[in-house]
Amino acid sequence: MSNVYSPTDPRFAHLGPEKFRLRQTDAVLLDAKFETKPIGFFRDAAMRFAKSKISIVALIAISIIGFMAIVGPYMTPYGYNDQNLDYINLPPKIPALARFGIFQGTRVLQNRRVDGLSDTSRYPEGSIIRIDNRRVMGGVELCDVTVDYYRYMGIDDDVYFLFGTDYLGRDLWTRVWRGTRVSLIIAIVSVICNVSIGLVYGSIAGYYGGSIDMTMMRITEIIDAMPDVVVVTLFILYFGSGLISIILALAVKNWIGTARMIRGQFYRFKNHEYVLAARTLGANDARLMFRHILPNSIGPIITRAMIAIPSAIFTESFLAYIGLGIRAPESSIGVLLSEGQKVLLYYPEQTFFPAVIISILMIGFNLLSNGLRDAFDPTQRGTE
Repeated sequence: MSNVYSPTDPRFAHLGPEKFRLRQTDAVLLDAKFETKPIGFFRDAAMRFAKSKISIVALIAISIIGFMAIVGPYMTPYGYNDQNLDYINLPPKIPALARFGIFQGTRVLQNRRVDGLSDTSRYPEGSIIRIDNRRVMGGVELCDVTVDYYRYMGIDDDVYFLFGTDYLGRDLWTRVWRGTRVSLIIAIVSVICNVSIGLVYGSIAGYYGGSIDMTMMRITEIIDAMPDVVVVTLFILYFGSGLISIILALAVKNWIGTARMIRGQFYRFKNHEYVLAARTLGANDARLMFRHILPNSIGPIITRAMIAIPSAIFTESFLAYIGLGIRAPESSIGVLLSEGQKVLLYYPEQTFFPAVIISILMIGFNLLSNGLRDAFDPTQRGTE
């Protein structure tokens, strides 16, 4: 006989409905509904990124430099190529900081005769601030004189340059921020080109695989075997050193790393169940590649792009340093560093400001990429 309960079975006649109790009537079903709003992938990544204070600081620093690159050149009445030979090699003067003894527009004149300091034709009244290091050499008393260089050069008190001027009397404030803008444009546009080419190339190679993948990867190995500096240098020498030429030169080889990364991501995801389900429902290859597989690689793509930007800035600066950068009179960070190193011992401020900006950008983008890498790490998804 069956041991399954049946109300017509005489063996269970003594078991009426009152003998049974529903155990789940008063129970709390934790999965009956979501207690909180569902969190998407990008929102989850943003929440984890916000917890990285150093990455937030890096993002703020990059944003400030980007903002100044846009509006900075218009904050003074001087154009980036306005020349005035009366204002050659002036030191930086920032009135708001001068009261604290910083950027007062001073310069130290060495080995000056003490008996000539009273000559107002050479040292206008009020130009001498401090006299140091008195000494006697060859029977002549010498000293080092700290002067207000603007008064020393006979420049009106209402004229000042926040970052000083260069050897042609051009305002370095305007040139530094315009140069930063040019360098960022070169870096960002070249990285966009690199990512776009690498994304399409790697997607095709990874999705189709087989002989197509083998042929495409052998091509990348041939291109990658050529030295970077040689390829970029020959490219610029042949096509010129304009803005477009430098962007294309930076895109000649740098897409290969992105292509390899995307290829690996496609090999990882193309045989997953959701891709097979989409293929069964009739999705074509383009939709499978760019709608179903590629979104899983967005995190690595963004991270790689952030890492590539400082590398592109550094490459542009290197090209300018060896004389293959932006043509005069246009400026970039590399051009300013190349010009500033020629007078580094005499006018260090001409190198200091572009060096500080490129350093902040390099460090900032690297810290930002670290934060984005951790935020988009799928193994961290859903963690506190």
